[in-house]
Amino acid sequence: MAAGVSTHQVTIDPVRRVVTKRFKTSSRREPEREWRALTLLAAHAPGLAPAPLRADLSATPPVIEMSWLPGGALGSAALTTGQVHALSRALTTLWQVPAPGPEALTDRENRDGGNPGQLLRAVDTLIAAGHDLGPDPAVRRAYAAALSWLAGARAELESDAEAPAVLGQNDANLANFLWDGQVVRIVDFEDSGRSDRAFELAILVEHVSEWSQGKLRADRFMGMFDLTAAELRRAADFRRLAALLWLVYLRPGGPSGRRNPPGTLRRQADRLLTLL
Repeated sequence: MAAGVSTHQVTIDPVRRVVTKRFKTSSRREPEREWRALTLLAAHAPGLAPAPLRADLSATPPVIEMSWLPGGALGSAALTTGQVHALSRALTTLWQVPAPGPEALTDRENRDGGNPGQLLRAVDTLIAAGHDLGPDPAVRRAYAAALSWLAGARAELESDAEAPAVLGQNDANLANFLWDGQVVRIVDFEDSGRSDRAFELAILVEHVSEWSQGKLRADRFMGMFDLTAAELRRAADFRRLAALLWLVYLRPGGPSGRRNPPGTLRRQADRLLTLL
């Protein structure tokens, strides 16, 4: 769940129609995650994501070359009905790709517990840092309520999901979804990994770009995926966790505070309280 921190540099060769991605960090094995996802997608869902062309994962910096995709990033305006349906079709196709099995994961990824584990650890790190959330009492009230909820929900959040595993992107920024007027394609898989539908939908509908810029109606969108009762309960918990993460990201001086319109932090606090 990126929050505006640049982790890579991208260059485009318009003649060859090739995108070159150089990674500034590999602490979470971002290059390996992206190359693995692109390879899986090329085999099982060609055209949904860039085709992998070349990788030098041991270089300094690590580098991946992939095909260029047509279309512009979603998020410059509220999503249209056609774009919402195309987004749901793209995600459905993504989640039909075989998830990386435990034997394909690194020791670090197994310790992370997949994408849900990454989110929980990110939230714990932000809480431990004790960031100043600013003077707004509504923001502080939402934060305190979320911490109280998290104390009771932690065991459930840490439990293994019963739902089938999927290949999850784990970065639902609308800028990572390209619209060409007919279909949506997906880019940026450096945080990808073993996940489940409920979690991936939760972080998507709670991403600030989706609900604030894209005006995505969360419950209606999630209703397009025929989730089970267990998946709905899991999604509700991870929506709360994701909303807590964004509350801290949007704090004054935070990584997303200056990248969003004034008042977004207060709106995030109200959204979090509603979810709780």
